Amino acid sequence: MLFPKLRSTGAAVVAGLMVAMLFAASQVQAQQRIKDVAGIAGVRSNQLIGYGVVVGLDGTGDQTTQTPFTTQSLQSMLAQLGVQLPPGLNLQLRNVAAVLVTGQLPPFAKPGQNIDVTVSSMGNSRSLRGGTLLLTPMRGADGQVYAVAQGNVLVAGAGGQSGGTSVTVNHLNAGRIPAGATVERPVLASVGQGDVVTFETTDTDFTTVTRIVDAINTAVGPGPAMATDARQVRVQAPIDLSQRVAFISRVENLLVNPAEAAPKVIVNSRTGSVVMNTRVMVSNCAVAHGNLSVTIQTEPVISQPNALAQGQTVATERANIDVKEDKTGLVVLPNTSSLADVVRALNAVGATPTDLLAILQAMKASGALKADLEII
Repeated sequence: MLFPKLRSTGAAVVAGLMVAMLFAASQVQAQQRIKDVAGIAGVRSNQLIGYGVVVGLDGTGDQTTQTPFTTQSLQSMLAQLGVQLPPGLNLQLRNVAAVLVTGQLPPFAKPGQNIDVTVSSMGNSRSLRGGTLLLTPMRGADGQVYAVAQGNVLVAGAGGQSGGTSVTVNHLNAGRIPAGATVERPVLASVGQGDVVTFETTDTDFTTVTRIVDAINTAVGPGPAMATDARQVRVQAPIDLSQRVAFISRVENLLVNPAEAAPKVIVNSRTGSVVMNTRVMVSNCAVAHGNLSVTIQTEPVISQPNALAQGQTVATERANIDVKEDKTGLVVLPNTSSLADVVRALNAVGATPTDLLAILQAMKASGALKADLEII
């Protein structure tokens, strides 16, 4: 009789250990590194833009009669290369397209480093497939040249036309050049001012900032971290650059439990998309949603007189109007505390994504939807 008791006791111990391990795993999954929820002030990327010309197109370039800037750009480039065109020459080229080149200069980028660029047509070109971007300087917001782009444009699409019929797969007027730009000028960025490094959280939240301060002071020592507002944390760091880099690496990898996101529902009125997080709740409410459809059909009616009558044939129209309304009952939505319950309750109404736009707005106005409703 002792062995069964031992087996049951062992099973209980194993079950308890499994529950403890699952609880610990959930706690670890809830934690995030500081570098995932906050960044260093001043360490940011910079937008670059340039105007260039793509050549080598298979007859899909700009129509120069409607886009004169393409011809002007080509003539200016040829003049810089020592080619003098006769004055008044009207170029009719179909293998050239004017484009805008955009990219991001990452922080601490050094001269000689390569970055990806996006090439987009700005004229009436039909396709940039197979084209080559010529040397294009890329400027920042201050007007200075920070990179130079050139290379073959990679377009993830295809198309063709013949006899008035055309077929297009994906978008043909924009492409990318991987590692197509070379950095020529660095952007000066300092990691902190003096002996202080400032961390800025992605979301504005007092709870997250307080937990970051506690995590840093617990790991490093009391006093080096101090919150200035709901977004910034000032941390005392070593003056020596080598030690400062190691210190920032250590702080960035500390684990912290960020505050839970506020309940929010995002509604895209253009596409009918509805996205909500797990903290959305619904109070007791009753929802009735029906569709009213009106159909009008017209039929031509010909009135023709007899053979011996002195009349004329008259054509009139007869309209048939049909009004239908879906019979939707009143659905009571109970208090819910999970996303699955909210989705199940809304599906009970039989609402489509388009109908949800009106239902969610009405529920928010009545106070039944316990979440922020954001329409984009």
